[in-house]
Amino acid sequence: MSKIGRMPISFGSAKIVINNSKILIEGAKAKFEHELPSVVKAVIEEKVLKLSIMEDTRENRMLWGLHRALLANKIQGVEKGFELKLIIVGLGFKVIQTGTKLSFSLGYTHKIEYDLPHGVSVEIDKTGQQMVLKSADKFLLGNVADAIRSFRPPEPYKGTGVMREGEVIHRKAGKTKSS
Repeated sequence: MSKIGRMPISFGSAKIVINNSKILIEGAKAKFEHELPSVVKAVIEEKVLKLSIMEDTRENRMLWGLHRALLANKIQGVEKGFELKLIIVGLGFKVIQTGTKLSFSLGYTHKIEYDLPHGVSVEIDKTGQQMVLKSADKFLLGNVADAIRSFRPPEPYKGTGVMREGEVIHRKAGKTKSS
């Protein structure tokens, strides 16, 4: 049995409709549609979504746990949403928002422009070095954060760059003077 798959998913304000293998999830923040594989079945019992599998094989248990996790993320996204904090460290490094575009100054000779996809919002502090990304879609939020981080990944010698909050950067010692 899958330890993840057999856990029930409780939900509050989300509206969930099961139509054969399609599950429609609707809430205050977003609306999602999820397609279940044919071996996984879903049932709603008193504000709890339960998944089960037809035949107990290794592949089916993997699908069971995967789709349970994906559904739990979508339900949490439509009810509460997700947020991710990015920190920009470096002298003169900052970000400016103009509409749905972000303009990054990261020590290059040019500014980097990035269009935020639909469904992702951003809050930037007044220094321009801390930003909070918010979205109902956890997968999209992670992709946007990784794309922004790829503009200037944290480097191990000075510790500058774009990093997630709480990310540990293993610092390296620089050159030492020989005697």
